[in-house]
Amino acid sequence: MLTISQLAAYAGVTVRAVRHYHQIGLLPEPERDRSGYRRYGAHAVVSLVKIATLADAGVPLAEIADLVRADEATFAAAVGRIDRRLRDEIAKLERSRTSIARLAAGDALLLPPEVVAYLKRLRELGVSGPVIEGERDGWILMAARWPERVRDWMPGKLASLEDPRIVRLYRVLSQLFDTSELDEPLMAEAADLMAALAEEAWQAGQRSIDPAEEDTVPFDLLELLALETDPRAIRMVELMRERGWDGWTRLEKVPPSPGVMR
Repeated sequence: MLTISQLAAYAGVTVRAVRHYHQIGLLPEPERDRSGYRRYGAHAVVSLVKIATLADAGVPLAEIADLVRADEATFAAAVGRIDRRLRDEIAKLERSRTSIARLAAGDALLLPPEVVAYLKRLRELGVSGPVIEGERDGWILMAARWPERVRDWMPGKLASLEDPRIVRLYRVLSQLFDTSELDEPLMAEAADLMAALAEEAWQAGQRSIDPAEEDTVPFDLLELLALETDPRAIRMVELMRERGWDGWTRLEKVPPSPGVMR
């Protein structure tokens, strides 16, 4: 006959666990001997091993009570269900591990590989963290709505980084957003570069958005993202309007006022 400490050690559990199983009626509590100690026999050991094994497998204690009293066929069927549930949980954990591994790799969890390559190229060009983060979040918005179109845009975006004006624009923006100050000369330089690039694209028949495009929500969100990220974006919008362009990410010509030639 075993004491409660010996029973717990034999089954690999704590004395506290044994007492808890007694309290909830999962393990019958034996009568005490003349000295006032509980004494446990072989059946108690078998029952406790079953309980501990099922509990370690994640079976709720409320279900264990029925299982330890079940006949062989019922117990085997229940174990089969538990095994299937554990396999499902393992598969879910493996998927989570895969996602975590992708997350550890950086932007690859949320973006197509073509966009990841574009962001990598920006980093190689010395573009700073805040600007990279803004680019990344913007492409997340676009890829969530148009994953295939985003992939189609990327070759052109990568090719545009061969233009020194675009590289300069990214570097000016990096200088701006690496601090919290309102640097008017840098803001003006960024606006000049953006306006010149916008005018060139406009003359070539390129538009920030297809006039026939009905789904403008992603572009609206890009505008909002810029304004939410840094209040200086409001000043940039003002500077662009002074140069005849409306918006921040979706540049469109400002309609000329009556009597004003552009």
